[in-house]
Amino acid sequence: MATQNAENVEMIETRPRKRIRSSTKCKRATSPTHLPRVPILFAPFRALGLITNHIPFYIQTRSYKDATEGPRIHILTCLGRSWALWEGGKMGLLFVGPEVQDPISCLVMDGDAVWAASGIHVIKYLRGKEVSRVSNPLQTPLTFVILFGSQLLALTEDGGRMLIWEVSTNERALSTTIQFDVGFTATSILHPAAYLNKVLVASNEGDIQLWNIRTQTCIHKFSNSQLRTLPSEQHMNSLSSPITALTQSPAIDVIGVGFMSGEISVYDVRADERLMRMFMDNGGIKALSFRSDGHPILASASSSGHIALWDLNSGGRLLHLIRGAHDGAVSALEWVPGQPVLISSGEDNSVKQWLYESATAVPRLLKFRSGHHAPPHLIRFYGEDGKQLLSASADRTLRYVSVVRDSRSYEMSQGSLARKATTLSKPLASLKFPPITSISCSSTRSKDWDDVLTAHADEMCVRSWTVLNKRVGKHTFNSAESSKRKSPSGVVKCVCVTACGNFGLAGSSTGEIHMWNMQSGLKRKSFKVEPCPQAVIDRLELSSVMKPKASERSITGLTSDALNRAVIATTSDGTVNFFDFHACTLDQVMVLPTSASSIMLQRDSGLLAVVCDDMVVRIIDIETRRIVRELACGVHGRILDIAFSSDSRWIVVTSLDSVIRTFNIPTGQLINAFRTPSVATSIAFSPTNDFLATTHVDSVGIFLWANRSQYSEVAFRAISEDNIADVALPSMQGSEDDEVLEALEALGVEDKPTDVFSTPSQLDGDLVTLTLLPRARWQTLLNLEVIQQRNKPKEPPKKPEHAPFFLPTLPGIEHRFAIEEKKQETQDKHNRILDKIAANSRSALQKLLVESDKKNGSDDALFDYIKSLSPAAIDLELRSLVSFNTLQQFLRAIKRRLQSHLDFEAVQALQNVVLRIHADVIIENEDLRAELEELLKVQKKESGRVLDLLASSLGTLGFVRDTQ
Repeated sequence: MATQNAENVEMIETRPRKRIRSSTKCKRATSPTHLPRVPILFAPFRALGLITNHIPFYIQTRSYKDATEGPRIHILTCLGRSWALWEGGKMGLLFVGPEVQDPISCLVMDGDAVWAASGIHVIKYLRGKEVSRVSNPLQTPLTFVILFGSQLLALTEDGGRMLIWEVSTNERALSTTIQFDVGFTATSILHPAAYLNKVLVASNEGDIQLWNIRTQTCIHKFSNSQLRTLPSEQHMNSLSSPITALTQSPAIDVIGVGFMSGEISVYDVRADERLMRMFMDNGGIKALSFRSDGHPILASASSSGHIALWDLNSGGRLLHLIRGAHDGAVSALEWVPGQPVLISSGEDNSVKQWLYESATAVPRLLKFRSGHHAPPHLIRFYGEDGKQLLSASADRTLRYVSVVRDSRSYEMSQGSLARKATTLSKPLASLKFPPITSISCSSTRSKDWDDVLTAHADEMCVRSWTVLNKRVGKHTFNSAESSKRKSPSGVVKCVCVTACGNFGLAGSSTGEIHMWNMQSGLKRKSFKVEPCPQAVIDRLELSSVMKPKASERSITGLTSDALNRAVIATTSDGTVNFFDFHACTLDQVMVLPTSASSIMLQRDSGLLAVVCDDMVVRIIDIETRRIVRELACGVHGRILDIAFSSDSRWIVVTSLDSVIRTFNIPTGQLINAFRTPSVATSIAFSPTNDFLATTHVDSVGIFLWANRSQYSEVAFRAISEDNIADVALPSMQGSEDDEVLEALEALGVEDKPTDVFSTPSQLDGDLVTLTLLPRARWQTLLNLEVIQQRNKPKEPPKKPEHAPFFLPTLPGIEHRFAIEEKKQETQDKHNRILDKIAANSRSALQKLLVESDKKNGSDDALFDYIKSLSPAAIDLELRSLVSFNTLQQFLRAIKRRLQSHLDFEAVQALQNVVLRIHADVIIENEDLRAELEELLKVQKKESGRVLDLLASSLGTLGFVRDTQ
C-alpha cells in the first residue's frame, strides 16, 4: 500500500499543477475481484409470464390443527433453470428458487424442503436457499427423482442405473447403485402403498420391475404383454409401447399404467393381472391420477391436450372428455386429496384447477394461472404509469401483463370461442384471431370506449380492444369496404391510435390510409400516397429493383403527432410522407437513401425514428422535417424494434445480431450495448424510465431490465462496437439475491470514469484561495447585530384571551398548561448549577485553538469547524473568547492562515468581528497589542498581493476584450 501511495505522489508531481488527477486504485481494491459482466445502463431485474414447462409439477397438501378452510395446497412447478412455489388457494406466487447451471429435470418436496434434479446434481432448498446437494459419481445427468423415507432415489439419463442416497445423515453419501439389465431402460419410479422397501420401475420398453432397494434384488418382472392384455384374451399383443405414466390408486396393490400408444391399464400388482383397459385417441398418455374422495374415477391426459374421466365402477366407461383443456401436451395431473378438484399443468405454460360439483357433472374451470405458450414477438407499454404491458404472441393471443403483480395479468378475451369450438367440433386454437403484427393504444379515453387497435397477419380488417373490460372491442374496421370495386384491397400493415384517443388509423399494403372514429366506428377520412417519386425510381434502377406501382407502395409505418396536425407514413420503397390531418392532403415527401421497415414517434419532442434496411436508424424532426441524426447499428443483423425513452434522450435498438444498443440522441453516440443469449424480437421502454422490457425468440416470458441511472450515478461515455458485454437473461426470482446486489453496488463504484480530476484545496502555494462558501455567509456574520435588531419582536407575546381563568396556559401558538411554580423554581435552581458548570468548560472552538497552537502550523481542523457553523453560531463562539490565552491563540491562528494564502475572505470577516467585540481588551493588554501589530503587517502584505493579482487579471482581461 505504501508503494502504491508513492506511485500516486510521483504521478501527481509530474502533471501540471493546475489540476490533479485522483487515483481510483484504492476504491477498486475494495471491490470484488470477480464480477459478473452486467451492462452499465441496464441491469437484469426479473422475468414475467413464466408459469411452468414440460416438467411435471409436484403437489403438497398440509393440514393444520383447528383449520376451518381445509388443507393448504402448495404447487411446485419448473421454470427451466429455476422453480416456483404457488399457493393453491388463490394461485398466488409464494417464492421462486435460484437459477441453476443445467435445466431442471424433476422436482419433489419433503416438508419445507424442495429437491431439484439438475444435471448430475440433486439440490436441496429450504425457503429458496440451497442448503445441500448430492452428485452422481458417474457424471451422467439424472432424470427422475423420488423420496423414499430417508432415502433419495434417482434414475440416470440413459435409464441403466438407479442411484440411492441416504439423505437423513449429514454426509449424504451414495449408499447403493442398482444396475438394470440390458434392454430395460428405466423412465420412472413408483412406491406402491404399504410395500416395505419396494419400488416399481417402469421402462421405455413397456415393462415394469419390482425391486427391493434394501437387498438390491429384482423381485418380479411385469412384461409389456401382461400389462396390456386381459387374461381372457387368447392372443397376445406383440407390439410394445413405452410407459409414460405410472400412478398409485387408493386401493392397495392397484396401480394405473399409461402407454405412449394411448392405452391405459388398471393393474393389480399382487395378483399380477390387469383389471380393466381404457384407450384415448389423438396422442399418448402423459399423466394419470385416481380420485381419492370416495368416487372411483380415473383422470387421464393425452399429449394432444385432452383430459378424460373414466368411471371405474362401470368397467372404465368414459364419463367426460375435456377437449383442448390445454393448448399443448398435458404434463401432469393430480387430484387434491379428499376434494373434487383436479389440478393439471401443460406445456402451454399454464396450471389449471377443475372443479367437479358432482360425480356425473361436467367439470368447470375453477381457477388458473397462465402465460403465453409461444414466444411473444410484440410488446408495448400501456398507460403512462409504466405498470402494465400489452404483449402479442404467435399463439394468436393478446395478453395484458402487470409489471407490479403477476396475479393481475390476464389474456384479452376474444369471445366465447370454447362454445363455438364445441358447436363446430373444431380445435379452440383454430378459431382465434391470426397473429398480431401491429399494436397501438392510447389510454386517454380508456374509460369511455375502446382504446387499443391491432392489425393481424394477412387480414384486411383492424380490431379494437378495451382493456377496461378485458376483451375484444365493439368495432372491426374493414379497410376494403371503401375501396373501389376494381381496385385491389391490400392487407393492413400498421395501425395508429391518435394521442387524444378519438381516432384510429390503419395503413394497408396498397398505400391507402383510413381513419375511423373509435367511439362510433364510422369512417372519417382517407389518405393516399402519390406515385413513386423520381428519386426513388432512380435509386431502385441503380439497385436493379423493379419499379413499384402506385397500388403496390405498401405502408410500413404510421403515426400522428400530439396535436393531430399531421399524419406521417413511411412506404416500403423508402419515402416519408407528411399528410395534413384535417385537409387529408400530402404536404411533403422525404426520400430516404434506402427502404424503411418501421417508424416510432416520440410525441412530446416531435422526434421520428425511422428504421431503415441499411441497419441505420434515422431520426427526423417533424417540425423542420429534416434528418437530425443517423445512428448506425452494426453490420451483422437487421433492426427488429426500437424504443424511445420518455425524456427523448435515448433510443434503444434491438437487432438480429442479439445486441441491444442504446444511443444518446443529443450526441448521436452509442453509450451502452450488451448481447443476450438469444435474439430480442421486441423491446419497450417504460414511460417512467424505470424498466426496459424485452421478448426473445426462445422464451415465452417477458424480461425486465432495470434502468440503473434512475437509482445511481452512471457515467455515460461513448463506446465502440467491440465493447459489448454478454449478459444472461433476468430470472423469475429477480435481483433479490445478496450476491447480485453486491455485484450491482460494486459496479456502481466502477461506473465512475477512470479519468476523474479532483480540485485540491489550493491550486498553488503562491495563489490566494477563497473558502468556496456563499458570500452571504460572511456578509451575514458582519451584519449579524443589525439583522438581530431588525428581527426583534415589537411586542412581547400575550396570553390567549379565550383561555379559562382556572386553567393557566403558557404563551405561544399551541395551548399548553402552565407548570406549577414549585417545579419551576426547582428547574431554575438546576439551570443555575448547569450555567456555572458550562462557564468553567471549554467550547469546541477553544479546544481546537489549543490543538492548533500546539501544532504551530496546522489550522485546517479549526477553520473547517468554523466554516461548518452558521453565522449566529460563529458569532457566539467568538464572543466566548474572553480570556487572554484564547484571544492570543485566535490572533495567531488568523495570522498563520493569512500566511498560508487560504480562506482569505473568511479571515477578513473573522478578524473584523473579533476586533469589533474585543478591541478594548486587546488594546489595553501589551502582549495582545504586539500580536495585533504583527497581524497588521501580515494583513497589509497579503492585501497588497491580492490587489496586485486582481489588477493583473483585470489588465489581461481588458487587453483580450479590446483585441477581439
